[in-house]
Amino acid sequence: MKIAALALSLFAALGAFAQQPAGEIKDTETEHTEASARAVISGAQIALPSNVTGGTAYFGALSAAPAGNGKRAPVVVFMHGSSGLSLKAIGEWQQWLASIGIASIAPDSFALPKRLTYKSPIDKTVYEKIHALRLTEVALTVKALPTLAWADVSRAVLAGSSEGAVPVARYAGNEFQARIVMAWSCEDNYFVQSHKTAMPDDKPVLNIISAVDPFFSPTNTWLGNPSAQGHCAAALKNNKQASIVLIPGAPHTLLNLPQARSAAEGFLREVLKP
Repeated sequence: MKIAALALSLFAALGAFAQQPAGEIKDTETEHTEASARAVISGAQIALPSNVTGGTAYFGALSAAPAGNGKRAPVVVFMHGSSGLSLKAIGEWQQWLASIGIASIAPDSFALPKRLTYKSPIDKTVYEKIHALRLTEVALTVKALPTLAWADVSRAVLAGSSEGAVPVARYAGNEFQARIVMAWSCEDNYFVQSHKTAMPDDKPVLNIISAVDPFFSPTNTWLGNPSAQGHCAAALKNNKQASIVLIPGAPHTLLNLPQARSAAEGFLREVLKP
Protein backbone atom coordinates (compact mmCIF):
# COMPACT_ATOMS: atom_id res chain seq x y z
CA MET A 1 0.00 0.00 0.00
CA LYS A 2 2.81 2.39 0.89
CA ILE A 3 4.54 1.72 -2.42
CA ALA A 4 1.28 2.23 -4.32
CA ALA A 5 0.62 5.52 -2.49
CA LEU A 6 4.15 6.71 -3.20
CA ALA A 7 3.74 5.82 -6.86
CA LEU A 8 0.46 7.75 -7.05
CA SER A 9 2.04 10.79 -5.38
CA LEU A 10 4.95 10.68 -7.79
CA PHE A 11 2.59 10.34 -10.75
CA ALA A 12 0.59 13.37 -9.58
CA ALA A 13 3.74 15.42 -9.11
CA LEU A 14 4.99 14.48 -12.56
CA GLY A 15 1.59 15.33 -14.03
CA ALA A 16 1.60 18.79 -12.44
CA PHE A 17 5.13 19.35 -13.68
CA ALA A 18 4.18 18.31 -17.19
CA GLN A 19 1.37 20.86 -17.22
CA GLN A 20 3.73 23.77 -16.58
CA PRO A 21 4.55 25.50 -19.87
CA ALA A 22 8.04 26.51 -20.87
CA GLY A 23 8.82 30.15 -20.11
CA GLU A 24 10.72 32.49 -22.37
CA ILE A 25 12.77 35.68 -21.94
CA LYS A 26 13.66 38.21 -24.62
CA ASP A 27 16.06 41.16 -24.27
CA THR A 28 17.70 42.14 -21.00
CA GLU A 29 17.09 45.69 -19.78
CA THR A 30 15.26 46.23 -16.47
CA GLU A 31 16.42 49.69 -15.35
CA HIS A 32 15.49 53.01 -16.91
CA THR A 33 18.14 55.35 -18.24
CA GLU A 34 17.73 59.12 -17.92
CA ALA A 35 16.51 59.20 -21.51
CA SER A 36 14.03 56.36 -21.17
CA ALA A 37 12.72 57.78 -17.89
CA ARG A 38 11.80 60.97 -19.75
CA ALA A 39 10.28 58.96 -22.60
CA VAL A 40 8.10 56.97 -20.18
CA ILE A 41 6.16 60.20 -19.67
CA SER A 42 6.56 62.01 -22.99
CA GLY A 43 5.45 58.87 -24.82
CA ALA A 44 2.65 58.13 -22.38
CA GLN A 45 -0.79 57.41 -23.85
CA ILE A 46 -3.40 59.87 -22.63
CA ALA A 47 -7.11 60.50 -23.08
CA LEU A 48 -8.63 63.89 -22.30
CA PRO A 49 -12.36 64.59 -21.98
CA SER A 50 -13.94 67.28 -24.13
CA ASN A 51 -14.47 69.66 -21.22
CA VAL A 52 -10.67 69.85 -20.86
CA THR A 53 -9.77 70.17 -24.53
CA GLY A 54 -12.47 72.73 -25.24
CA GLY A 55 -13.50 70.67 -28.28
CA THR A 56 -13.46 66.99 -29.10
CA ALA A 57 -11.94 64.50 -26.70
CA TYR A 58 -8.27 63.74 -27.30
CA PHE A 59 -6.61 60.32 -27.38
CA GLY A 60 -2.94 59.86 -28.21
CA ALA A 61 0.57 60.58 -27.03
CA LEU A 62 1.12 63.11 -24.26
CA SER A 63 3.73 64.85 -26.41
CA ALA A 64 1.06 65.66 -29.04
CA ALA A 65 -1.74 66.68 -26.66
CA PRO A 66 -3.68 69.89 -27.36
CA ALA A 67 -3.08 72.93 -25.18
CA GLY A 68 -6.53 72.68 -23.60
CA ASN A 69 -8.73 75.39 -22.14
CA GLY A 70 -7.21 75.70 -18.69
CA LYS A 71 -9.73 73.41 -17.01
CA ARG A 72 -8.63 70.40 -14.98
CA ALA A 73 -10.17 66.96 -14.80
CA PRO A 74 -9.85 64.07 -12.36
CA VAL A 75 -7.21 61.67 -13.61
CA VAL A 76 -6.50 57.95 -13.63
CA VAL A 77 -2.89 56.83 -13.89
CA PHE A 78 -3.02 53.47 -15.65
CA MET A 79 -0.17 50.96 -15.53
CA HIS A 80 -0.29 48.68 -18.57
CA GLY A 81 0.43 44.95 -18.49
CA SER A 82 3.24 42.95 -20.07
CA SER A 83 1.92 43.56 -23.61
CA GLY A 84 2.49 47.29 -23.30
CA LEU A 85 0.33 50.04 -24.73
CA SER A 86 -0.14 48.12 -27.95
CA LEU A 87 -2.99 46.25 -26.28
CA LYS A 88 -6.10 47.72 -27.91
CA ALA A 89 -8.21 47.25 -24.78
CA ILE A 90 -6.20 49.89 -22.91
CA GLY A 91 -6.95 52.63 -25.42
CA GLU A 92 -10.60 51.64 -25.46
CA TRP A 93 -10.73 51.85 -21.67
CA GLN A 94 -9.02 55.25 -21.62
CA GLN A 95 -11.41 56.63 -24.23
CA TRP A 96 -14.31 55.29 -22.19
CA LEU A 97 -12.94 57.13 -19.14
CA ALA A 98 -12.79 60.35 -21.15
CA SER A 99 -16.44 59.83 -22.14
CA ILE A 100 -17.43 60.00 -18.45
CA GLY A 101 -15.30 63.09 -17.77
CA ILE A 102 -12.13 61.44 -16.46
CA ALA A 103 -8.68 62.06 -17.94
CA SER A 104 -6.06 59.32 -17.95
CA ILE A 105 -2.37 58.79 -18.51
CA ALA A 106 -0.69 55.44 -19.18
CA PRO A 107 3.10 55.66 -18.87
CA ASP A 108 5.04 53.67 -21.46
CA SER A 109 7.30 51.05 -19.88
CA PHE A 110 8.59 50.09 -23.32
CA ALA A 111 10.24 53.47 -23.71
CA LEU A 112 13.23 51.54 -22.36
CA PRO A 113 15.16 50.14 -25.35
CA LYS A 114 15.54 46.35 -25.22
CA ARG A 115 13.25 46.16 -22.20
CA LEU A 116 13.06 42.61 -20.95
CA THR A 117 9.92 40.77 -22.01
CA TYR A 118 8.82 37.28 -21.12
CA LYS A 119 6.42 34.43 -21.56
CA SER A 120 5.44 32.95 -18.19
CA PRO A 121 6.56 31.19 -16.15
CA ILE A 122 10.12 32.40 -15.55
CA ASP A 123 12.32 32.72 -12.48
CA LYS A 124 10.89 34.89 -9.69
CA THR A 125 14.08 36.96 -9.48
CA VAL A 126 13.52 38.09 -13.06
CA TYR A 127 9.89 38.94 -12.39
CA GLU A 128 11.00 41.02 -9.42
CA LYS A 129 13.34 43.07 -11.60
CA ILE A 130 10.36 43.91 -13.83
CA HIS A 131 8.19 44.74 -10.82
CA ALA A 132 10.90 47.09 -9.52
CA LEU A 133 11.07 48.75 -12.95
CA ARG A 134 7.31 49.27 -13.00
CA LEU A 135 7.35 50.76 -9.49
CA THR A 136 9.82 53.44 -10.65
CA GLU A 137 7.33 54.33 -13.40
CA VAL A 138 4.66 55.07 -10.83
CA ALA A 139 7.08 57.45 -9.12
CA LEU A 140 7.96 59.10 -12.45
CA THR A 141 4.27 59.68 -13.19
CA VAL A 142 3.58 61.03 -9.70
CA LYS A 143 6.35 63.57 -10.28
CA ALA A 144 4.98 64.51 -13.71
CA LEU A 145 1.30 64.91 -12.78
CA PRO A 146 1.58 68.42 -11.25
CA THR A 147 3.17 69.65 -14.49
CA LEU A 148 0.16 68.61 -16.60
CA ALA A 149 -2.20 71.55 -17.02
CA TRP A 150 -5.25 69.30 -17.38
CA ALA A 151 -4.63 67.04 -14.37
CA ASP A 152 -6.43 67.67 -11.09
CA VAL A 153 -3.92 66.01 -8.76
CA SER A 154 -6.33 66.32 -5.83
CA ARG A 155 -8.56 63.80 -7.63
CA ALA A 156 -6.24 61.06 -8.84
CA VAL A 157 -6.57 57.28 -8.90
CA LEU A 158 -3.82 54.73 -9.53
CA ALA A 159 -4.95 51.75 -11.61
CA GLY A 160 -3.34 48.88 -13.45
CA SER A 161 -3.86 45.46 -14.95
CA SER A 162 -1.86 42.22 -14.67
CA GLU A 163 1.87 43.08 -14.58
CA GLY A 164 0.86 46.72 -14.21
CA ALA A 165 -1.34 45.96 -11.22
CA VAL A 166 1.59 44.73 -9.13
CA PRO A 167 3.13 48.21 -8.74
CA VAL A 168 -0.36 49.60 -8.09
CA ALA A 169 -0.64 47.20 -5.14
CA ARG A 170 2.94 47.74 -3.97
CA TYR A 171 3.10 51.54 -4.18
CA ALA A 172 3.03 52.85 -0.62
CA GLY A 173 2.59 56.57 -1.33
CA ASN A 174 -0.48 58.60 -0.34
CA GLU A 175 -0.75 60.77 -3.45
CA PHE A 176 -3.72 58.85 -4.85
CA GLN A 177 -7.26 59.00 -3.56
CA ALA A 178 -7.90 55.35 -4.49
CA ARG A 179 -6.57 52.30 -6.34
CA ILE A 180 -7.97 49.89 -8.93
CA VAL A 181 -6.22 46.52 -9.15
CA MET A 182 -7.27 44.47 -12.19
CA ALA A 183 -6.23 40.91 -13.07
CA TRP A 184 -3.92 40.55 -10.07
CA SER A 185 -4.63 38.67 -6.84
CA CYS A 186 -2.24 40.33 -4.34
CA GLU A 187 -1.07 36.86 -3.29
CA ASP A 188 2.16 34.91 -3.15
CA ASN A 189 2.49 32.82 -6.31
CA TYR A 190 4.82 32.10 -9.23
CA PHE A 191 4.81 35.80 -10.27
CA VAL A 192 6.43 37.27 -7.12
CA GLN A 193 8.84 36.36 -4.36
CA SER A 194 6.14 37.72 -2.03
CA HIS A 195 3.16 39.89 -2.90
CA LYS A 196 4.33 42.91 -0.83
CA THR A 197 0.96 44.65 -1.04
CA ALA A 198 1.39 48.11 0.47
CA MET A 199 -1.82 50.00 -0.35
CA PRO A 200 -2.95 52.32 2.47
CA ASP A 201 -5.75 50.80 4.54
CA ASP A 202 -7.59 54.14 4.73
CA LYS A 203 -8.03 54.63 0.97
CA PRO A 204 -10.65 52.92 -1.26
CA VAL A 205 -9.50 49.96 -3.35
CA LEU A 206 -11.31 48.08 -6.11
CA ASN A 207 -10.01 44.65 -7.14
CA ILE A 208 -11.48 43.22 -10.34
CA ILE A 209 -10.39 39.78 -11.49
CA SER A 210 -11.73 36.73 -13.29
CA ALA A 211 -12.85 33.80 -11.16
CA VAL A 212 -10.94 31.63 -13.62
CA ASP A 213 -8.02 33.94 -14.36
CA PRO A 214 -5.56 31.79 -16.34
CA PHE A 215 -2.58 33.15 -14.41
CA PHE A 216 -3.63 34.06 -10.87
CA SER A 217 -6.66 31.94 -9.99
CA PRO A 218 -6.53 28.41 -8.55
CA THR A 219 -7.41 27.12 -12.04
CA ASN A 220 -3.75 27.71 -12.99
CA THR A 221 -2.04 24.35 -12.37
CA TRP A 222 1.36 26.03 -11.97
CA LEU A 223 0.18 28.90 -9.74
CA GLY A 224 2.60 27.86 -7.02
CA ASN A 225 0.28 28.45 -4.07
CA PRO A 226 -2.15 25.64 -3.13
CA SER A 227 -4.01 27.90 -0.68
CA ALA A 228 -4.46 30.83 -3.09
CA GLN A 229 -7.94 32.35 -3.37
CA GLY A 230 -7.35 34.17 -6.64
CA HIS A 231 -8.21 37.68 -5.45
CA CYS A 232 -6.99 40.42 -3.09
CA ALA A 233 -9.36 39.87 -0.14
CA ALA A 234 -6.68 38.52 2.21
CA ALA A 235 -4.28 41.39 1.49
CA LEU A 236 -7.09 43.92 1.94
CA LYS A 237 -8.60 42.43 5.11
CA ASN A 238 -7.89 45.60 7.14
CA ASN A 239 -9.30 47.98 4.53
CA LYS A 240 -12.95 48.76 5.24
CA GLN A 241 -13.23 50.63 1.91
CA ALA A 242 -12.07 47.75 -0.28
CA SER A 243 -14.28 45.93 -2.78
CA ILE A 244 -13.66 42.69 -4.68
CA VAL A 245 -15.38 42.03 -8.00
CA LEU A 246 -14.93 38.41 -9.09
CA ILE A 247 -16.27 37.86 -12.60
CA PRO A 248 -17.22 34.25 -13.49
CA GLY A 249 -15.79 32.94 -16.74
CA ALA A 250 -13.99 36.19 -17.62
CA PRO A 251 -10.70 36.29 -19.56
CA HIS A 252 -7.48 37.72 -18.12
CA THR A 253 -7.95 41.04 -19.92
CA LEU A 254 -11.30 42.21 -18.61
CA LEU A 255 -11.04 46.01 -18.68
CA ASN A 256 -13.95 46.49 -21.02
CA LEU A 257 -16.36 43.80 -19.90
CA PRO A 258 -19.71 45.35 -18.93
CA GLN A 259 -19.36 44.07 -15.34
CA ALA A 260 -15.84 45.52 -15.04
CA ARG A 261 -16.80 48.89 -16.52
CA SER A 262 -19.89 49.12 -14.36
CA ALA A 263 -17.90 48.43 -11.19
CA ALA A 264 -15.13 50.83 -12.20
CA GLU A 265 -17.56 53.62 -13.12
CA GLY A 266 -19.44 53.40 -9.85
CA PHE A 267 -16.18 53.34 -7.91
CA LEU A 268 -14.65 56.27 -9.81
CA ARG A 269 -17.77 58.41 -9.63
CA GLU A 270 -17.89 57.92 -5.87
CA VAL A 271 -14.18 58.67 -5.39
CA LEU A 272 -13.53 61.36 -8.03
CA LYS A 273 -16.97 62.92 -8.56
CA PRO A 274 -16.24 63.91 -12.19
